[in-house]
Amino acid sequence: MEDDFEEMRKQMLNEVKDEIKSGYSNEQYTLIQAMNAYDEVIRSYNLFSERLSEWSGIYYPGIRVQSANSLASLIKIFNNSKEISVDSIDSVINDRGKSESLYNIFTNSRMRKDLNAEESAIIENYCDMIKSTYKSLNELEEYINNTSKRLLPNVTYLTNGIIAAELLNKAGSIEKLSIMPSSTVQLLGAENALFKHIKFGSKPPKYGLLFKLPDVNTARKDLKGRIARVYANKITIAIKADVYTKNFIGEKLKDDLENSIKRITALPVKPKKTNYNSFKSDKHFKNNRINNNRIGNNKHENIHHRSDNNKPNWHNKNKSKNKFSNKNFKKHN
Repeated sequence: MEDDFEEMRKQMLNEVKDEIKSGYSNEQYTLIQAMNAYDEVIRSYNLFSERLSEWSGIYYPGIRVQSANSLASLIKIFNNSKEISVDSIDSVINDRGKSESLYNIFTNSRMRKDLNAEESAIIENYCDMIKSTYKSLNELEEYINNTSKRLLPNVTYLTNGIIAAELLNKAGSIEKLSIMPSSTVQLLGAENALFKHIKFGSKPPKYGLLFKLPDVNTARKDLKGRIARVYANKITIAIKADVYTKNFIGEKLKDDLENSIKRITALPVKPKKTNYNSFKSDKHFKNNRINNNRIGNNKHENIHHRSDNNKPNWHNKNKSKNKFSNKNFKKHN
């Protein structure tokens, strides 16, 4: 009897393990992990870039390059005096005029600190780490774009691979994303602002991850929310096609989306609405000020036209009856 129970237990455990394996064999979970890794690597890369920019300013003041990967390559060239030339700098920058300017700044600078062997080795190792991080970032981005095209072809066609993967990451799975209404898709990524609105009554968010789309972030301020809403509507249709029908309808959705955006951007600018409560309070303040002035003027008029007979005798009105007055004092004496 015990042997049968143990055998049944092993069989049930094996079935559960097989179901877990089949559940996570879907590539969407790998895409989610890759997207999380991409976010972490890009944050680290930005921190490394800021540190390298400040660090290199000690040895190479005036050298300004937008890309940290290019700056790391330039530092490796500058550390080796034999390789410094306009051509070697241009091989990194790909801009002849900029390369000549950087070469002149490097050769004519008198404020830079001279590198010793130990400092040169440590900063070159740091540059190698930045270049390796940049390479990993590009590899992750390439994998995310390719996987998003396979799993979410319609959504990727409407947006891009990174945003499609971010939407999937926020939703948790393709199935959950496919049943979300467009209003929820529109606010994915703006959870903190939404909770702040619910708790403290601040302005509600109009978009989350969709703000990264060029059509949204470059639109007019009063139209950003409308364009994000249109995008969310089309994305909900696209995700349902990716999950259920497996039909590619991205081109039709894209055409409808562009027509809707053109119609929205052609709308005139609405005049700003006046705040009724503030207008009411200002009007109430003005009325009170007018009434107070009237009351004050009436008071002055009454005082000005008062006759001498009606003047109060302030001297005699509150005359004190003191037993030590002169009269009483004389009688007492």
